Amino acid sequence: MYPTRPRSALRTAVVWEVVKAALERRSTEVGRPVLDVLDTGGGTGNFAVPVARLGHRVTVVDPSPDALFALERRAAEAGVTDLVRAVQGDTQTLPEVVEAASVDAVLCHGVLEVVDDPAEALASLTGTLRKGGLVSLLAANRNGAVLARALSGHFAEARTVLDAPDGRWGAGDPMPRRFTGEELTELASAAGLRVTSVHGVRVFADLVPGVLVDTEPGAVEALLKLELAAAEQPAFHAVATQLHLLAELD
Repeated sequence: MYPTRPRSALRTAVVWEVVKAALERRSTEVGRPVLDVLDTGGGTGNFAVPVARLGHRVTVVDPSPDALFALERRAAEAGVTDLVRAVQGDTQTLPEVVEAASVDAVLCHGVLEVVDDPAEALASLTGTLRKGGLVSLLAANRNGAVLARALSGHFAEARTVLDAPDGRWGAGDPMPRRFTGEELTELASAAGLRVTSVHGVRVFADLVPGVLVDTEPGAVEALLKLELAAAEQPAFHAVATQLHLLAELD
């Protein structure tokens, strides 16, 4: 079961499958069916609620009170209110709301792009982990943005993304920061994490015309299978919209 509806699953299925399998492995390793999971920037619970439905306890730390309100409503509808805790905050206030070395896994999806200091934020997240704990790290891919801008005819912007330290195409770029796979791996290593897998996310989904996916019978399912198959292939990582790293705290 994917954490969102089929059309939206094109954007989330790869990450969900990796996260779900990693949690199952970790639960077996530690001999506990219920894990403590921290979802930072988890917003309305796109991943937190499905993780809770697996039976795990999830703490969502997010700066938006509106998002947390939607999370609580979503958790209630899913019948997992007792497993989901909503806390207003961010990576800077994390030590105040989550005890050090108290969680088994951290979900950090779409966070490093927007924080002031990605290295500091990741170190803060890692501080909440128990030894051997997992980190699911999802971030915008610089190289994927180069391809996307070029295919849309914005060649100068594509070149800017390629050369800019922050991976942005200009002042009008809504994304504050993008990363290469090497940059994300270096950040993880500096935080004391060992990267165990890298997946490309949205390799094709953002390039295929939406009208084709929505009108062609079976297109969503076929594209979803293609995304899952291509995600593990290193050759496709460079063109993915996002990169997903799974790492462990040694």
